[in-house]
Amino acid sequence: MTEHQENGAGRLYGVGLGPGDPELVTVRAAALIGRADVVAYHSARHGRSIARSIAGPYLRGDQIEEQLVYPVTVESTDHPGGYRGALDEFYEEAAARLAVHLDAGRTVVVLAEGDPLFYGSYQHMHKRLAHRYPTEVVPGVTSVSAAAARLGTPLVEADEVLTILPGTLPEEELTARLAATDSAVVMKLGRTFPTVRRALERSGRLAEARYVERATMAGERTAPLDEVDPETVPYFSVAVLPSRIGRTSAESGQPAESGKSVAGEDTGEDTGEDAGEVVVVGLGPAGPLWLTPEARGELAAATDLVGYTTYLDRVPVRSGQRRHGSDNKVEAERAEFALDLARRGHRVAVVSSGDPGVFAMATAVLEAACEEPYRSVPVRIVPGMTAAHAAASRAGAPLGHDYAVVSLSDRLKPWEAVAGRLRAAAEADLVLALYNPGSQSRTTQVGLARDLLLEHRAPDTPVVMARDVGGPTERVRTVRLADLDPAQVDMRTILLVGSSQTQAVRRDDGTEVVWTPRRYPSA
Repeated sequence: MTEHQENGAGRLYGVGLGPGDPELVTVRAAALIGRADVVAYHSARHGRSIARSIAGPYLRGDQIEEQLVYPVTVESTDHPGGYRGALDEFYEEAAARLAVHLDAGRTVVVLAEGDPLFYGSYQHMHKRLAHRYPTEVVPGVTSVSAAAARLGTPLVEADEVLTILPGTLPEEELTARLAATDSAVVMKLGRTFPTVRRALERSGRLAEARYVERATMAGERTAPLDEVDPETVPYFSVAVLPSRIGRTSAESGQPAESGKSVAGEDTGEDTGEDAGEVVVVGLGPAGPLWLTPEARGELAAATDLVGYTTYLDRVPVRSGQRRHGSDNKVEAERAEFALDLARRGHRVAVVSSGDPGVFAMATAVLEAACEEPYRSVPVRIVPGMTAAHAAASRAGAPLGHDYAVVSLSDRLKPWEAVAGRLRAAAEADLVLALYNPGSQSRTTQVGLARDLLLEHRAPDTPVVMARDVGGPTERVRTVRLADLDPAQVDMRTILLVGSSQTQAVRRDDGTEVVWTPRRYPSA
């Protein structure tokens, strides 16, 4: 029995066959294969088709079979359009062959391993024919699901994110994406395997990675990925980074739980391992859009998070990960607490707003790490977007030429030192990025700095006032130096004071941009 349409046109089906085992073909797919007038499938020049072999038990034996043989399978060809040109020509010809059957009123089933629209060859027929003929896509079990089932471990749990990547991506791109995600599956291995392995190693994920070859098919193999010989890896294999939550639970034999503590409260049990470390992570000035892939990956990999509570609150809660929050005035104690955890085998991420090396936690951690008993604890610094650069991007390009960064806080240095540095920078005609300008207990520094700078700068020098950049209450505006009002400045504000060359220009759309020319007079 066939499924001819009332208007005489045939019907096109893209049928997913699952990962390889014929018993994983869906009931719907099996029925359509058995009823079809025409069954089409792709193959390489050798003529063997995995899709045809999976569908074999469901074929009637009297159906028309259209074998769509790829002209090339690697990126080398003498076609004038190159590899892409050869494939495009092939897809056009294959679609034309199927259109003949559809025009004749025949039902055409195009077989696809896995799911038809998941890295499948069928999609090229779909894009060329679905707008011309009645079409249905029948989903199939993907190799991703099959690999997870064969490994017997969850891919993702709770709020974890699964990333699916083609191994054909450049190594740098693979590395960044693997570092940033919770769980991942890398498809299309074969000749890409060495690149994928290096990306896993560079992202710090190699030890977690599992290898699955020909899941549910004859010759199936699973193994730790770092034990696999690259010479033995076929195209039909995947690399898997399973759920971190699942791995933690399996290793402990108990459900993973999330706890909270404050620095100074000893909640970190000895892990029994020697390979602890401290990673100081820059969160950027605001939310997740400002977080680098490297920083995201380090936060996910940590067993413990340590930091000022306000900054910890910006990091998503993960099952099994301990959080140690503290006040913003105990940097030294926080650093020592993190190093103590690392000495007991914990992988600790110390979180810091902006860039950890700019008036932030990197210095406190390194200062403690250079003293006994912490000199042997590994410490790494992961950079983040600085507040100055974030604010500058909102205003235009005020830091386009030489500039200096100065903290107006006099808690850790005398005001005389701050004033001397402001004066030197002003005399050198540098743009100034002023951090920590004021707080509830420090109300005089902005006014003092303004008056000092007015001795060297014109009253109409542009000053960018940027508050909560990237946050929900962001406000960025430009005022004249002479009009800078200390009452409108707090600890969440950064000030960018222009040089003698900095311009503030209102454009035709009404927006004002601030920029400092790269060329200096007489250059």
